Amino acid sequence: MKTTVKEISPTRKQIDIEIDAEVVRAAYDQISDRYAKAANVPGFRPGHAPRAVVRTRFKDQIRSEVLREIIPDSVQEAIEEHKLEPLGEPELDFDNVEGLDQPGQKPLSFQVNVEILADINLGEYKGVEVTRRTRPVRDEDIDRVIEQLREGSASLEPVEDRGAQLGDTVTASFYGKFLNDPNAEPINVEEVDVVLGDEGVVPEINENLTGAKPEDEKSFAVNYPPNFSSKGLAGKQVEYKVRVSAVRIKELPDLDDEWAQSLGDEIESLSDLRANVRSDLEAQAKNDAEGRMRADLVRKLVDAHQFELPERLVEHQTQHRFESVVRDMIGHGIDPRNPELQWDKARDSLKEQAGYDLRSSLLLERIADEEKIEINDQEIEDEINAMADASRQSPEQVRAVLTKQGGERSIAPRLRNRKALDFLVANASVTDEEWKEEEE
Repeated sequence: MKTTVKEISPTRKQIDIEIDAEVVRAAYDQISDRYAKAANVPGFRPGHAPRAVVRTRFKDQIRSEVLREIIPDSVQEAIEEHKLEPLGEPELDFDNVEGLDQPGQKPLSFQVNVEILADINLGEYKGVEVTRRTRPVRDEDIDRVIEQLREGSASLEPVEDRGAQLGDTVTASFYGKFLNDPNAEPINVEEVDVVLGDEGVVPEINENLTGAKPEDEKSFAVNYPPNFSSKGLAGKQVEYKVRVSAVRIKELPDLDDEWAQSLGDEIESLSDLRANVRSDLEAQAKNDAEGRMRADLVRKLVDAHQFELPERLVEHQTQHRFESVVRDMIGHGIDPRNPELQWDKARDSLKEQAGYDLRSSLLLERIADEEKIEINDQEIEDEINAMADASRQSPEQVRAVLTKQGGERSIAPRLRNRKALDFLVANASVTDEEWKEEEE
């Protein structure tokens, strides 16, 4: 067998393969004899039809089996001979199939196209200059978090001496029919809470439920705007009958030591709570700053190491991102089939992001190879335990999921890339600079 390799691109190789006529003839004879023994050919006793007759009668079947007999081993041998690591199945292209019609007289020639990872020629990756800016924690940030905690501790108390006002929570049952779509299924929701004046509550509901008291019944129509958040209601006209069952007002707890103590055994006063909130916000700001610095470091390395990506990998990563976006949309009640969605532009953007993700991942892998960074079993065990804690599952449950994804070692590449990034950060030139508010 003769083989030669041609470089079509840094990620695509063509192997020209020529199988000797003698090898083709031997396979052809063997398979023809196998057919002759099993075939029933009119005019001949079973199993005694001449080889030439069998070849004529079962030409296509024999030819297909000859290809299956000799091609896979030849392709694998050629790939190993030239030390290639193809991504996915090789693509075959025959340019001399007549060699099968005259077995033994001509060699069988064909090409195999394989996609591979491009060689990454590492430039300088140590001492990369990056900056780290940490957002300062302000008093108003602490006030905002404490106010959110108060909101979480708020109680809803019944309103007895007046009708509903903006800011009150009205509990009501809504029965609605679509005026401009008589075939649509009517709306029937029981005991839903509506905060009057809240974002997302249409003006018609605010106006008609203001002043309402328990046991009141209201009838009114709502014209939903075309851009309304719920696609099922956007642009629709609905006639409602509403029965109010409760009106309640939100009462916030007093901002004092007693309320602060209710939030945790370790908190004894409001000043303790503020100190804890400040500590948490500072830790978060530090983590955010570290994440931005690391992202900037990777971006600089990717910009400095441009290399071609295999199209198959890019398409696979793009499709993975696309499916993730669709799942998120469905989870948020958005119909991905909406004709107004510009999927072509979205897919172009996803493809660009996929290309960046692949380049950064492959670059980190190459650096890990260069620095001989490896992952041991204990590191994998620690990661499984961390995943279990984060997802509130047992380590056994996490292992069961990983088994479906290729086993516990399936997380090793991600851990290895993380260690490579840790190495880059440790060897980078990091400058701490003052926070610039526009970065927010």
